[in-house]
Order: sequence, then structure tokens, then C-alpha cells
Amino acid sequence: MTVQTKNVRTHHHLAAAVRFDPAEIKRAMSEVEGFNARVAVLVTHGVGSMACAWIFCLIALTSLPAILVTANVLPASTFPHFLIAPGLILIVAWIAQTFIQLVLLSIILVGQSVQSLASDARSERTFTDTEKLLDAMDVTTAGGLKVIADQIDTLGASLAELHDKPAKTYPGEPNK
Repeated sequence: MTVQTKNVRTHHHLAAAVRFDPAEIKRAMSEVEGFNARVAVLVTHGVGSMACAWIFCLIALTSLPAILVTANVLPASTFPHFLIAPGLILIVAWIAQTFIQLVLLSIILVGQSVQSLASDARSERTFTDTEKLLDAMDVTTAGGLKVIADQIDTLGASLAELHDKPAKTYPGEPNK
């Protein structure tokens, strides 16, 4: 016997996860309080986008010509001089090694922590709401469906009494 499995379609989830969506960022920032928390959420969402991934890719590729020339893979005449200048390599190294690793990493960690706390709060609200709904649907508890069922029974008895009474007749009307 063979088991057929369907490929899981994640295109709608993937698109939401990789794009820089200002509406999503605004919603996420509204869930947190404080300047630092909002900056952390903003940076985490921004860095977690494909746009930022492409920017980081371009920064990394900027120093590739200098590395290829230094390793004697290609002659220096292959590239414009500014791409193999030592100053550019130092700037790219500082951005990649100092700023991104030391500053951005800690901001992202704080942003993920803040987002995790906001997610926990949403989950807690959902759990509380679900508990209230389940309690309201419980037929044995006061205030639950038992009250509604009793009211329906009372209404049914009242309708039965009305149905059993003879209808009033008015002068000039034939009896039914």
C-alpha cells in the first residue's frame, strides 16, 4: 500500500513572512509599549524581510572584487578602482562585523523576545475567551445552556397553553 502525500503549500505564508509589510509592522508595534520595544519590533520585522536580505547580499558582494584581486583570481584591471580600494573593504568589514553582528543581533533578540511576549498575551486572551465560551455552552452550569433550555421549555409550555385555549370569536365572524 502506498501513501500519497500532498505537498504543503506555503506560498501565502512565505509571502507574508518575507516581504516588508508596513501594515503588519504597524500592527505588531501597536501590540507593544515603550520606545525600545517598538524600535526592536520595527528592526526585527525590517531585518526579517527579503528586502533586507538583498541589501545584506549586496553589501557582502561589494567586497568580493577586492578579494578576487587579492587572491590573484582576476587582474585588478577587471574592476573599477573604487571596488578594490582598501577603504571600501574596511567599510564593508565594519558594517558586517561590527554593526550587524554586535548591534543588530542584540536588537533582533530583543525584538523576538517582545514579539514572543505579545504572542503569549494573544494566546492567553484566546484561551480565556475559549474557556468562557465552553463554560457558557456547558448545560450543567448556571448561566450556561441550561438557562436557555429552561427558557425554551417555559416558552414551549406557554405556546401549548395558548394552543389549547379556544380561539376568541367576534360578532359577525364564523366559528372555527
